[in-house]
Amino acid sequence: MFLKKDRRPNGRLYLSIVEGYRDPITKKSKQRKVKSFGFLDELEKEYDDPISYFSNLAKEMTEEANSKLSSLDFSFSPNETIDSTAVLRKNLGFAVLSYFYHELDIDEFFINRQRNLNIKYSLNNILQMLIYSRVLHPSSKKNSYENMDRYFLDYNFKINDVYRALDYFYKYKNDLLLHIHEMVRMNYGRDTSRVYYDVTNYYFEIKEADDFREKGVSKEHRTTPIVQMGLLMDNSGLPITYKLFEGNTNDSTTLMPVLHELKDEYNFGRVIVVADKGMNTGENIDYNIINKNGYIYSQTVRGGSKELKDYVLSDDGYSTSSDGFKIKSRIVTTKIWIENDKGKRVQVDIDQKQVAFYSPDYDKRAKYEREKAVLKAEKLISYSKNGKISSNGATRYIESIPCDKKTGEIYDKSSNAHFINEDKITEEEKYDGYYVIVTSELKMSNEDILNAYRSLWKIEETFKITKSELETRPVHVSLREHIEGHFLTCFVSLLLLRLIENQVEHRYSTKKLIDTMINISGTYVDKNYYMFDYYDEIVEELGKAANIDFSRRFMTLGEIKNIISYVKK
Repeated sequence: MFLKKDRRPNGRLYLSIVEGYRDPITKKSKQRKVKSFGFLDELEKEYDDPISYFSNLAKEMTEEANSKLSSLDFSFSPNETIDSTAVLRKNLGFAVLSYFYHELDIDEFFINRQRNLNIKYSLNNILQMLIYSRVLHPSSKKNSYENMDRYFLDYNFKINDVYRALDYFYKYKNDLLLHIHEMVRMNYGRDTSRVYYDVTNYYFEIKEADDFREKGVSKEHRTTPIVQMGLLMDNSGLPITYKLFEGNTNDSTTLMPVLHELKDEYNFGRVIVVADKGMNTGENIDYNIINKNGYIYSQTVRGGSKELKDYVLSDDGYSTSSDGFKIKSRIVTTKIWIENDKGKRVQVDIDQKQVAFYSPDYDKRAKYEREKAVLKAEKLISYSKNGKISSNGATRYIESIPCDKKTGEIYDKSSNAHFINEDKITEEEKYDGYYVIVTSELKMSNEDILNAYRSLWKIEETFKITKSELETRPVHVSLREHIEGHFLTCFVSLLLLRLIENQVEHRYSTKKLIDTMINISGTYVDKNYYMFDYYDEIVEELGKAANIDFSRRFMTLGEIKNIISYVKK
């Protein structure tokens, strides 16, 4: 507040105290009158120095207003209407994401590189906008841009700048991933004694494939083109890096390219790669051994050799717990197929530890899933017409009765041409609950091997987060560079969420943390004040993680901006 000296048309000075504020709609600086005193010539009859007196009074009123003990008085007109163009409620929860974003010095990374670029828009600001939107309000780039006003941000760029920035994100992708890895290692520690790897894919709502978005085996059983993503995660559940592949790439061939890129630049040392049976190939095993790394992979039992099946099903050697869980292991010399220097596939011998275990819970789950599949198969048979079953409904439990290929006449005169293969069900049931893990770590205990493998759920959950909370797909961009830029923003968003989860010691789900950050929002009241209306233990925990006090119900725009500036330090 300050003393305003307003000269009137008659030449006399009129004194009043006014308060400066920023209009939330026009975003322009405005003034509102707080108190009027009168004309200077008349006030001089009462005060020796009216200007000095009332200037000091303005300072005192400002100090009182800024005091936490002072009250806030707001005035509203009962006839006031809502401006459809105004955004009166804004989010401050993004400041938690901003804190970790700046902890990784991602802002400095782009600011330093932009010095050599002839562009006026800020790559750093655009990336932040895309990340905050991806976590809190996932949508297309266009929609995110059009709704920037929902955050306490003052970014200035155009929608075309957003798409142009994606090209630069792709250009600097590998450098940024390495930079982030180093910052995570320095700030939080990075345990790479074991790394977890898995592959998933993301679909596009397009019909025709191109040289990148290809039709392949979709994890979500879609027929539209996809891209594959191989993701590497450390032992603490933090993503390390990722790589995109064409949609028709076989999962098992993606591991070596990802590890190869990390071998020199990331300076990991020896790592043990933990992955599902899809990565259990001779080439992947050979690559790890040659590069002096280790591996822990699952091994199919039903599709294994007779010798392996006999070993797993035999009761000899198992150590059994009171709950029915049992485990055993052996070290064997086994053969793997690899491709030699001449491109010819040959067999080589390796020493390998095999850990077999049986879980009653897994047994029950397998039988439950099979029961559902059999019921579905029986329903398909009952609904079949003219002895035919639709191609998209046939299951492995349905068998056809032999018939004459020329006439189509069914040899067995039963009423239906299909039946449930009970022998196949009986054969499968023998292996319910049994699993095998194979590893290069011959001296590692069975329990440590099993615990390492069981931690694969973290990377599976990570993929679920990208597809649910972050809504990574469908992808709304088409150029290769833009697709790569899109997934880079998704990866950084994912990493920030994982860092936040670690800071709150995994007490809350990812969805709960996101919902809470969304709820940390303030509504404009009056006199440049915003009112916040949500606070609970999760808000408190997020505040502690980012060193922010979210407990205040009323804050001025200036105080809010101070918070935003603070998390950038």
